[in-house]
Formats: sequence, C-alpha cells, structure tokens
Amino acid sequence: MKMWSGRFRQPLDPDFERWQRSFDFDRRLLSYEIAASGAHARALKNAGILTPDELINVLQGLEQIAERAAAAPAFLEDQEAEDVHHFVEKHLAALIGDTGYKLHSGRSRNEQIATDLRLYVRAAIDQLRLEVGALCAVLTDRAETAADAAMPAYTHLQRAEPVLVGHWLLAYVEMFLRDTDRLADCRKRVNICPLGSGAVAGATLPLDRTSMADSLGFDAPTANSVDATSDRDFVIEFVNVLSIIALHLSRWAEEMILFSSQEYGFVLLPEAYSTGSSAMPQKKNPDLLELVRGKSGRVVGNVVALMTTIKGLALAYNKDLQETQEPLFHATDALLQVVPLVTGWMKSVEFERERMQQAAQSGLINAWAAATYLVSRGVPSRLAHERIGKAVQMCMERNCELQDLALADLRSLSPAFGEDFYSSLSLTSVLAIHDVPGGTAPNRVRQAIALTRKKIEALREEVHAHA
Repeated sequence: MKMWSGRFRQPLDPDFERWQRSFDFDRRLLSYEIAASGAHARALKNAGILTPDELINVLQGLEQIAERAAAAPAFLEDQEAEDVHHFVEKHLAALIGDTGYKLHSGRSRNEQIATDLRLYVRAAIDQLRLEVGALCAVLTDRAETAADAAMPAYTHLQRAEPVLVGHWLLAYVEMFLRDTDRLADCRKRVNICPLGSGAVAGATLPLDRTSMADSLGFDAPTANSVDATSDRDFVIEFVNVLSIIALHLSRWAEEMILFSSQEYGFVLLPEAYSTGSSAMPQKKNPDLLELVRGKSGRVVGNVVALMTTIKGLALAYNKDLQETQEPLFHATDALLQVVPLVTGWMKSVEFERERMQQAAQSGLINAWAAATYLVSRGVPSRLAHERIGKAVQMCMERNCELQDLALADLRSLSPAFGEDFYSSLSLTSVLAIHDVPGGTAPNRVRQAIALTRKKIEALREEVHAHA
C-alpha cells in the first residue's frame, strides 16, 4: 500500500514511479528512521492513540526491521518502497498487522525526513570530529618526533625563512582544529527536533514534542512547523564545513606533491599509498595526494548544488528537497573516506631531513635575521632592510651566502656590522630569534605541541560526551 494513494484513480507511469523513488539512496537513513519512529510511537502511546500493548508491538517490530537489515543487506533491495519511510511502514505492517499503520498517526513524511537528516548529520559531525582529531594527533606526533629539524618556509613559493619541521606540521593542525570547531558550531543548529511539526502546520494530535526531542538526544523541539519541515540550512552549513575541510586537505596534498618531487626532495612518498606508471618504470606517483586534491572539487560542487536547489523554493516542503540528500551523502562519504587515508599517509611518510636542513640554510634565507641584527644595533628598520638588500645583491653577484661576505664588504654598507654578525646567521640563532608565542623557536614549538595535545584530548572528551 502506498502512503498517499487513496485520492488517486490512475496508476503512476512506471518510468516516473521508478525515477521519483528515493529509497535507493535514503535507505541509509534506516537506523535514524527507526529511532525517530520509536520516539513518535511513545508519544502516541502517551497521547492515547496506541495502547501499551500496541506500543510494545510497534517497538518490537521496528527492532526486527533493524535487525533484519543489519543481518541481510539484500533485505534492503526493495523495488516497491518509495522511500525509507514507506519501507518501514510496509514491513512494520507485514510484521504486526494494521497496528503498523497507526504509527503514522499525527505525523508527515515532511517532518520525518527533516528529523532523519538531522540525526544523520549529527552522527556524521561526531564521527568526523573524531577522525579529524585523529589526523591532528598524528600530525602532532610527527611534529614532536621532528625535534629540531628545520626546513624552509615559503611565501609566494619562494624560500622565505627557516622554520622547524614541527612548526610547519602544526600549521596544518591549526587548520584542522578550526574545522572541528566549525563542525561543533554547526552541531548546535543541527540538534533541534522537527518531530511534531506535521506536514506544515504542526501535529494534529497532542504529542509531547519535548519528550520526543529528549528521547532522541536533541536539545529542544523546533520553534516553527513551517520552517522545520522546509529547513535545509543545516545541510548547507554542514556541507559547507565539509568543503572547507576538503579545501584544507587539498592544500595539504598540493604541498606534499610539490615536496615529494625531485626538485624539492623533502618527502619520500609511502609506497602503500602510491602507484607506478604503466609506461615509465622509474615512476612513483602520489595517487592518494592527487585524488585528495581532485575530490575536493566534488565536495565544493555539492555546496553549489545544495544552494542552487534551495534558492528558489517557496515555503514550505517541496519535492525538490529530495535532491538535497545525495549531495549531502556524497560529501559526507568523501570526507569520511579521505580523512582516515590521509591519517594513514601521514603515519607512513618519511621526511628527507638532511635535504630539508640544507635547504633551510641556503638561498639567503637568513636575510631577515641579518636585518634584525642591524636593528638590534640601533639601525632604523627601513634602513637595515635597505643595507641587507644591498648585501643580498652583492651575494647574488658573487654566488655566495651572506655569511660568506667579508666583514670589510659588510662595513662598506654599514659600520654597525661586527664580528658577531656571522654567529647571528647560524640556523640555531635564526630559529631562536622567533621566540614569541606562535613562533618557530624550539621552545615555542614544544609549548605548542603540548597545548595542541590538550586541545585534541578535549575534543575527544567532548565528542564522547555526546555519545
């Protein structure tokens, strides 16, 4: 029996019927549909619509559907079910008879799908926060084991200043921790319950909405039934956060691709996450990195698809909203698959520390430290910059580094240069001058690692508290 067929006299066109079904993709919401249906059933019993025995039959029937779906995936290959709501109602009635049809009393599929999607997004947020937290933990571990190893930091893809390898890795941790904060903030707006909103104007029965919300772990019921049944802001917001995570992963992948090239030679690609060339025997290709970079475009595209679908919809529910599910599912799947793979890659990757260290000491990368030396001796900053710029030009003409210039040459530019200038240009000295919070001085990086570990642990505790 269809959930709406009483008013119709003609059957649906078979091609249209197949085409408009959503069960092929919304069946993944089954566990959430069953949970929400259980909460609704209890509210019906409290409202006097279901007897205590009928409630037991409904709850047992829902449990049997869930168990059968878990035990036999073929059970979900249902060519008749229009959507996940129809699937549950159909099988519940088959199990417990007409009492199964009582479950739909006072509710609409409009509120059901809104509730199921909120439960799905909430669970995905919690899982993603743990996965991104695990990635942050691995990055932090690698930062700690890098110890005092140095590398060049780049601006405009040109060598800028030396930094600790750990400081560079912690930059990605900061990106991803911001992402976990965005997910947590999104969760606040996700975690309200549409049950009891009916089709558009509210439930037609005296249902305890607060009790239903509490039983499903929501913070409160939605405030307006028209908005509750048509709102997909939470889907857009969530997928938008996913697109930012994908963007950060793409930036990470791009840098690792560059650093693994022979021209940089900072990163040794893990063979477990790379492939070879069918034509060139010497090749080892960064496939994981390239696919991470490539899939980010699809996630960003999902945001555009969602916003385009919703932008022209008058209130309240429209069938167009069915089209918001697949972009949500695709984006969620993409990130839940990618993040653990990136974590595995980061555990396996090897850094060419010697080459990174060498690069951190060449290419006039200590020029700002040289200017700082003059500033510390009373030379105005702009003039110090200009004098070191002239020294850099001298080095370029002679194909040497700043520390290779004779003191007489330096004093021809400024009398402030002294013998101690050369020691100020050592890698240790250059790193040490960045001894400010957020800087790359070794003690600051160690402090940052300790603070990061606390943030990650707090993140884990917060997610587990929701469970």
